Amino acid sequence: MTKPRHTSPAGHRGTPRRRPKKPIPSHLRTLVSPHQLNSPWGRRIYWAVLVTVVVSFTLIFVFPLYWMVTGAMKSGEEIAQMPPTLWPAAPTLDAFVEAWELFDLPTLLRNTGFYALGAWLFTMIVDVTAAYALSKLRPVLGNVILGAMLATLMIPPMVVLIPTYLVAVEMPVFGWELLNTPWAIWFPAAANGFNIFLLKRFFDSIPRELIEAAQIDGAGPLRILVSVVIPVSRPILGVVSIFTVVATFRDFVWPLLVLTEDETMTISVGLSQVSNMVTQNALMAGLVVASIPTIIVFFFFQRHIMAGLTAGSLKG
Repeated sequence: MTKPRHTSPAGHRGTPRRRPKKPIPSHLRTLVSPHQLNSPWGRRIYWAVLVTVVVSFTLIFVFPLYWMVTGAMKSGEEIAQMPPTLWPAAPTLDAFVEAWELFDLPTLLRNTGFYALGAWLFTMIVDVTAAYALSKLRPVLGNVILGAMLATLMIPPMVVLIPTYLVAVEMPVFGWELLNTPWAIWFPAAANGFNIFLLKRFFDSIPRELIEAAQIDGAGPLRILVSVVIPVSRPILGVVSIFTVVATFRDFVWPLLVLTEDETMTISVGLSQVSNMVTQNALMAGLVVASIPTIIVFFFFQRHIMAGLTAGSLKG
């Protein structure tokens, strides 16, 4: 005997079960729903907030550079007056000529460019080969070595400043004195765990089939590095190169300790040593000249920075 079905008081069958709701995609889970954002008021508020944030942060980052450039074009009396003026009353380039002679900017720029070139060369040799070995050659205790390198990034630079200086005074085993020599800049620049980590992450994304095909053709590890790995790693090599050159131009504390002679100073140290003996507008002009190389590097290679940092982050 069939069992009668349960009916509701109105004579209808039981209410059907509701279908489970589809999960909301992660890109739609925001504080403001897409429906509210597409409304007229939503679009107005969105663009108002976006423009306000972009303009505010642009002014925050660009205003110091603007103040430095305009300050270099003011006279000594105008730059010292209160309240300060946002634009020079009579723009002049005399401060740049004065700074060029007083600071001996050609020598400082030549020294810094030479240090940056050597630091880049040593970084390419040491960091690229180290990252290649850790990524593709898989040495014994390779993960331990990489972990020790990354652990050094957690140590504040001021903590290891004195030990590094003592090494520069007298290098262990060899007994070399590196003070007032380019080697005091080049060696620490090459020992960079962050660059090695970036390079290794990119090398890990290179297909293993390329390496195996080169090995079948009889190529050794060095030949594979030069002919296979380096040509496909131009984005990350460009990023590491930019970081190295810019860091050499920006560094101040370390060159101040190891480059004490006038003939060997970098531009950042040279400007600080003579800053108390020149006018403020001449100092501003010297700072503008010192900023030009790094600004040029950024504008020419800004796309390579993002391309290199994101390359190798995802594996297909």
